[in-house]
Amino acid sequence: MCSWIVEKAIITGSGKGTGGWFPLTQANVSFDHPTNAFMEDSLNIDFVNQDIGPSARIAVEISADSARKLIKAIEGALTNGESHHV
Repeated sequence: MCSWIVEKAIITGSGKGTGGWFPLTQANVSFDHPTNAFMEDSLNIDFVNQDIGPSARIAVEISADSARKLIKAIEGALTNGESHHV
């Protein structure tokens, strides 16, 4: 059964969809049944700009193990990148 529990984060950035680049304003994150990925549960991330509408959306569905690896990679990139840019 889907939980429909979604964590939301206000973000600043850009995403590229089928219509080209657009500003991102929010990320919606859940751990639930995927729409497309062939797995029981997935970490689902929707990068969106609700002011533009449904076409301003980038969807990602990855396994829990992949999500944990991604968290480590993001932390590593931020730590190493910030130390080089300070």
